[in-house]
Amino acid sequence: MVAFGKKLKDRQIQEWQGYYINYKLMKKKVKQYGNQIKAGALDRRHVLKDFSRMLDNQIERIVLFLLEQQGVLASRISELNKQQDSLQEQPDISKITELREAYRDVGRDLLKLLFFVEINAIGLRKILKKFDKRFGYKFTDYYVKTRANHPYSQLQQVFKHVGLGAVVGAISRNLADLQDRQGSYLSIYDQPSLPLQDSVVDSMKAAVDRLSNSTNFLNFLAQHALIMQEEFPTPVEEQVDDQRYHFMSLLLNLANTFLYMVNTYIIVPTADNYSMSLGAAATVCGIVIGAMAVAQIFSSVYFSAWSNRSYFRPLVFSSIALFVGNVMYALAYDLNSIPVLLIGRLCCGLGSARAVNRRYISDCVPLRIRMQASAGFVSASALGMACGPALAGLLQTNFQIYKLTFNQDTLPGWLMAFAWLIYLIWLWISFREPANETEVNNGPQESNSENDALEKGVTQPLLLKAEENQHDGENDQEYDGSEEAPEESRKPANSIAEAYRLLTPSVKVQLLIYFMLKYAMEILLSESSVVTSYYFGWSTGTVAIFLACLGLTVLPINVVVGSYISNMFEDRQILLASEIMVFLGILGSFHVVISYSVPQYVISGLIMFVAAEVLEGVNLSLLSRVMSSRLSRGTYNGGLLSTEAGTIARVIADVTITLAGYLGQSTLLNVTLLPSLLICVASIVATCYTYNSLY
Repeated sequence: MVAFGKKLKDRQIQEWQGYYINYKLMKKKVKQYGNQIKAGALDRRHVLKDFSRMLDNQIERIVLFLLEQQGVLASRISELNKQQDSLQEQPDISKITELREAYRDVGRDLLKLLFFVEINAIGLRKILKKFDKRFGYKFTDYYVKTRANHPYSQLQQVFKHVGLGAVVGAISRNLADLQDRQGSYLSIYDQPSLPLQDSVVDSMKAAVDRLSNSTNFLNFLAQHALIMQEEFPTPVEEQVDDQRYHFMSLLLNLANTFLYMVNTYIIVPTADNYSMSLGAAATVCGIVIGAMAVAQIFSSVYFSAWSNRSYFRPLVFSSIALFVGNVMYALAYDLNSIPVLLIGRLCCGLGSARAVNRRYISDCVPLRIRMQASAGFVSASALGMACGPALAGLLQTNFQIYKLTFNQDTLPGWLMAFAWLIYLIWLWISFREPANETEVNNGPQESNSENDALEKGVTQPLLLKAEENQHDGENDQEYDGSEEAPEESRKPANSIAEAYRLLTPSVKVQLLIYFMLKYAMEILLSESSVVTSYYFGWSTGTVAIFLACLGLTVLPINVVVGSYISNMFEDRQILLASEIMVFLGILGSFHVVISYSVPQYVISGLIMFVAAEVLEGVNLSLLSRVMSSRLSRGTYNGGLLSTEAGTIARVIADVTITLAGYLGQSTLLNVTLLPSLLICVASIVATCYTYNSLY
């Protein structure tokens, strides 16, 4: 990776160079402190005092320049307001157009200032983190608390961008007023739900959102989807996004996600009964459920590669494969054939287009709404997970039509086959294949050099923010001003092996955590029908209600974590606490006494499932920030790696259930929970070791 100091220098606005944080100097100073402490020339108290003073001077220079520039922008807006007042008496269309463009010019200059604040904030966070790591202090906590809470705080100007929001509001309001002269005289305050359609205003709002360092529910859900951002989106790429985006196509991708999750979980309550009706053991349900995940391991790769060339054709193939797979699943009952049942589930897995859904959002949805689209992806998955078992509970009937049996075992297959047929027709009519990127790039370009510079200022922080969270070992190299950024640092990985080599130790630990939680959740869900019928005599309907209730907890839990808990604690603290709760949930699920009660099973399962959901959200949120930028695009991307880790975990869990079934249903629960417990302990140990070494 290229050193942060070099990228900081490359992205500076030339005329403002003297006002940026001197990251290179401070980095050398930290190194110098370390050498002097080892030599006994300095004590630690002197280091803390000297470094604090240096930081105060750096921040003061940044803030004074920021206030000066805010004043310049405020003066320009004030002059433009006077011109606008005069136009109220004598309206002139040409002058209104000129005035509107003048406000946009102020907005473009404000974007440069927002970028200036963000790049300095990132530099401050990085140097504080580097200082803590080098000397083992909690200096960051001390410095931020003492400076940010002081009544004369200058740090607030950098991290809370005090005053800039007022400038954004002034530009937005006046542009809206000028636009409304064409008919409506309502202001933006009268109609806050109607956004102003202006590219400069959209860019300002996006920049302010990036500057905000707090986590909200929408952002939390978006990261939960692990749809990674490109590090260096360029002005052309932003224009490409707008030209390739089609709302109905996005909706079709979200519908595909929803239906696939319904398809996955709709058979869980009845899989054991179906297996027994075909002459197999109840625990064969593990293989029946897991067959879909086995095929998904391979389908994720070829769908990811296919989506490099097309989105429409993979979705058509997905729909056909799922239609055929569900028909075979339903026909297996009348054919009395376990092989047909398993082949049907394998066909369903071969139709898993989640990689295409992720890639469409990542590549074709404009940056300004990508977070909402990513949150929609997660919400569609959660809703499908809840609806699948709920639908299975409603399909409690038994009748025949022309020798075809329709009962609780086959109806899930017939229902999903019909749903995929309707989806295929909708897809064929409504989906619009995005234009090839090269075709769009060869189209007319209206952006001039000034706009290019503007967009560079707006979008570059995406790189810096991603790279801020990289392992410091990648960025510790000194920058001497002579080296060039290697092109390879932006090329996507060309193979699974190359993608694996790009993973840092902390990313590998987070993939292990993802593997663990998917394994534990699959054990709980897939064996629920067998375990509950053996211990409690639950019917299919009762199992369906239990699983649906578990699925319905997903979104509320994400609301609580995304809106509240993540603002109160650090991600790694939530991560470790969630792992411990998963451990306790697994431990509480063991059958260690003579009587195994419903409250014990339900409460332990609920604790494990909820904690795993919290863990998944936080883990993927961290993963999306620290994974190499080279894994943001291409076939072998970060989303594919996480999908493969989770899918392999599900396959192993389902195989474990089937193999444990040979030992008898009385031992099934404890035998399947033991590997979950061991993997959970391993992930907790790995988390503690990794984060202690990093922090």
